[in-house]
Amino acid sequence: MTETEQNRIFKEWLGHYKALIFKIVRAYTLESMDQDDLFQEIIIQLWHSIPTFKHQAANTTWIYRIALNTALKWVSKERKYTESRETLENVLPILQETKIQVDERLTWLYEEIHKLDEIDRSLTLLLLDGFSYKEMSAIMGISESNVGVKINRIKKQLIIKSKHRNYHGI
Repeated sequence: MTETEQNRIFKEWLGHYKALIFKIVRAYTLESMDQDDLFQEIIIQLWHSIPTFKHQAANTTWIYRIALNTALKWVSKERKYTESRETLENVLPILQETKIQVDERLTWLYEEIHKLDEIDRSLTLLLLDGFSYKEMSAIMGISESNVGVKINRIKKQLIIKSKHRNYHGI
């Protein structure tokens, strides 16, 4: 594959699937600096994966697999450095510009998704993007029935948390 062809595919994928990548980034990170870092890491991995793409899966399946695997590795690596980042996090409000108010419900949803374990978090993102249980099973490497059970549990948890949140006026 030539570099020109790789560039063309990369630009095409970024144009079509940038929002998908941002969803994954937001689900695995809460801080804007972390989101930038993870987005860049996913983009780099996506670029490197293009020559190995054999068209045996849909583009979205391939991109999801690359992005989710990269996010999981990134989260694991970042856990090791949380203590050293605490000092920086205390200074960040002073360094950052004031941001535009984001929809509170969407922020709450991403915070709750972020609290899920890696598998449940990935399944939730795939569900939100409309993947079938069969497709989720192929991407995640777990059985279709396991996907169904996990999705039902996640939905119940989020509904209960949502009702509790609304009940207490939060």
